[in-house]
Amino acid sequence: MTRLARREAGFTLIEVLVALTIVALCLAAGLRAAGAMTSNADRLATNSLAQWCAENELTEMRLTKLFPGVGESSFSCTQLGRNFSGRMTVQGTPNPNFRRVEAQVFDEDQRPLLTIATIVGRY
Repeated sequence: MTRLARREAGFTLIEVLVALTIVALCLAAGLRAAGAMTSNADRLATNSLAQWCAENELTEMRLTKLFPGVGESSFSCTQLGRNFSGRMTVQGTPNPNFRRVEAQVFDEDQRPLLTIATIVGRY
């Protein structure tokens, strides 16, 4: 009877270590998930800013109402304090009244972030 009472008094060292191991694994998994979410949020913000840059260049080209000439040009853009560079490529199409325009945006390390392509007609 004394031995049974002693057993119910608390946890053994092995039980405590197992519980601590489980808690540590859960915390490590939570930290990894939080890090992944932070990384994804930063990537989404960067891609959104790059998209704004590309769309601004395409909108500016449309607002000038000039038919773009075939060739490449570069542009730079600053959005929310971040600098981006880009390349605008204009290609001909089978119909001479339309041009294919592609805006590609790069980050500060010249890695491509985003490419947007559209068709522009003669005004």
